[in-house]
Amino acid sequence: MMTTPKASAETGKESGEEAVNAHYDTRLPSLPWSRRIQIPIIAAAVYSVIRTLGPTLRYEVLGWQHAERVYASKHRIIWAFWHRIIIPIVWWHRNKGVVVMNTTAFDGQWTRKVIEWLGFGTAQGSSSRGGLRGLAVMARRLEEGVDCAFTIDGPRGPRYVAKPGPVMLARKTGCPILVFHIGVDRGRTFERTWDHFLLPAPFARTVILFAPPIYVPKDADAGVMEAKHKEMQHELENVRDIAEGWFSLSEQERGKLRAQFNS
Repeated sequence: MMTTPKASAETGKESGEEAVNAHYDTRLPSLPWSRRIQIPIIAAAVYSVIRTLGPTLRYEVLGWQHAERVYASKHRIIWAFWHRIIIPIVWWHRNKGVVVMNTTAFDGQWTRKVIEWLGFGTAQGSSSRGGLRGLAVMARRLEEGVDCAFTIDGPRGPRYVAKPGPVMLARKTGCPILVFHIGVDRGRTFERTWDHFLLPAPFARTVILFAPPIYVPKDADAGVMEAKHKEMQHELENVRDIAEGWFSLSEQERGKLRAQFNS
């Protein structure tokens, strides 16, 4: 018999264990009714903005051959990117079934609805609550042939400081980490938000830059894990710096970078 999310959660409460199903790996925290009723309202508003804005964006994609080579090797991918660019990436990579690590807090509950409506899955967890269970769910999804992704400085920062989840997951599964960033020629940065949230302007041009894959040996010790984490941090910063400055470069400079990223 099929178990619904609600029934699964109730079973978890009765048994004293945390619920696990296709989208959840921890029970959601209790919220006052005033907050609960906001969740579907905020989710619907954000989803409407993405559905309206997304089709107008024009994407240039560089470095995608790295992903194609990983897929050709019969591996799945662990994606890592800064929280700032969540709007342009969830539209570009919608309906692929990618499982995203998502916090169980209030913000995560309405975010979960939005990204699931866009064809993503979620593994509920964070660095402060349920993170290891979330990684277990992601490992299972990778084994089932589904990519996973982290907004790597989320859910609340510090901004541009990568958390270790992808490196831990890469060691456990043998799947590589691929990092990327998106730059836009026109848009608004909300500087009062912790992540400097980016809202592209309608009909904006965007560039997505993908770095080469990072593999973590299954027998990696603490020193290797630290080195791989630093490598991931460095690659995230590198593609961010290039993408953010992309549209201020000359066409000749962009041509050189295109050749570099597409090699």
